[in-house]
Order: sequence, then structure tokens, then C-alpha cells
Amino acid sequence: MVVNYIRRVLRGTNLEVFKFGLYLSFPIGYMYYFGTNLEERFSVPGFWPTQDQSHKIPYERDEIKAEVERIQTEMKERENVRRHRAEDALGAAKLAFREPAKEKHEGTA
Repeated sequence: MVVNYIRRVLRGTNLEVFKFGLYLSFPIGYMYYFGTNLEERFSVPGFWPTQDQSHKIPYERDEIKAEVERIQTEMKERENVRRHRAEDALGAAKLAFREPAKEKHEGTA
């Protein structure tokens, strides 16, 4: 009896309005149910750096100059470390692929 009433009422435009309401209500309900209290459920303490740990932007001319010098010295140090590693790797490769000394065998000329 109830099924017959629903079939009679939900025809044509009423069916489209009902489907549209369902299409809107399910995603909104889903987001409301699972989207509340996300800060409490999924927060990781200590994930973001504190103000002291983050970068401080220099504004004065002397501070900018000191920061540029610091960055340049870090770049030079990294370049020196890279060069030393490359030289060590090249030396190791030369040792690994050097030609063995020719040995004289008995009975050969």
C-alpha cells in the first residue's frame, strides 16, 4: 500500500526532484559526518615547525648581506665536499680498473 503511494507520487518531475535531493544530501551528509572534528582526530603534535625553527626573513641591509655571505659559504663548502667525493671515487675507479702487472711464466719467451 505504501509502495503504491510512493510509485504514484514519485513520477515525472517529482522523481527528478527527489533524485536531485538525494544527490545533494548524500555527499553533504557524508562530509558532515566524517568532516567534523578533523583537527582533533588527525592532528600530529609537533608536525609544523615553531616560530623559532622557521626561517627569519632579513629586512635590514646588514642582515641581508650577512645572510647572502652565509649562503655563499654553505654553497662553497658543499661544492668542496662534492669535489672531494668525486676525486675519491675517481681514485677508487682508477685502482679498480688498472692493468695488472705482466707476469713472466716459465717456458715462455
